[in-house]
Amino acid sequence: MADRADITFYHSPNTRSSGVRVLLEELGVPYRLHALNMRAGEHLQEAYRVINPMAKVPAIRHGGALVTEQAAIYLYLADLFPEAGLAPATTDPARATYLRWMVFYGSCFEPAVIDRHLKREPGPRGMSAYGEYDSVIVRVIEALTPGPYLLGERFSAADILWGSALGWTTGFGLVAPDPVLTGYVERVRSRPAFQRVAAADAQLAAEHAAAAAQAGAA
Repeated sequence: MADRADITFYHSPNTRSSGVRVLLEELGVPYRLHALNMRAGEHLQEAYRVINPMAKVPAIRHGGALVTEQAAIYLYLADLFPEAGLAPATTDPARATYLRWMVFYGSCFEPAVIDRHLKREPGPRGMSAYGEYDSVIVRVIEALTPGPYLLGERFSAADILWGSALGWTTGFGLVAPDPVLTGYVERVRSRPAFQRVAAADAQLAAEHAAAAAQAGAA
């Protein structure tokens, strides 16, 4: 069985993998950071395509296990370290709500937001993964209205996923501002792990930009 601390995290700053970096910080576990300079196209090189043929981040290697896809990584890591309390146990009724919102992000929310942003029709309801954009946003607001988190008073890995997602989608104007969403993002982003990752990612992004510029000038 793999050592639980034997984790390599493939990451690029200011991407969807930033949330996984926050999760690792919240879990308080050691990991090896493998930073990919996407400005320089490192994620497109064969060395990384062996890790993820889709050339996307995040990805993690845990011993002999390789996990890609954002929600899968959240689920894997939060279950790997149950003592951190970021995932309800399989016997906990809250597990159902937790799993719903972990999957809802990738299957409904992000496709709806991207389609709306690109002015694409969702397609016939029977063929659409999410139905309609407005319904998706209403469901998210409803889930967050009782607050403070998706599982009420209990903070979980799902809040790291959604706090990150709603932060960038509202920040870039892809989702209209709403007091419920804004308050939720502020609560999640105020946590020390988010603050540490934001600072570390800003420094890493600056280093990557400088390296890419230097390579382009060579």
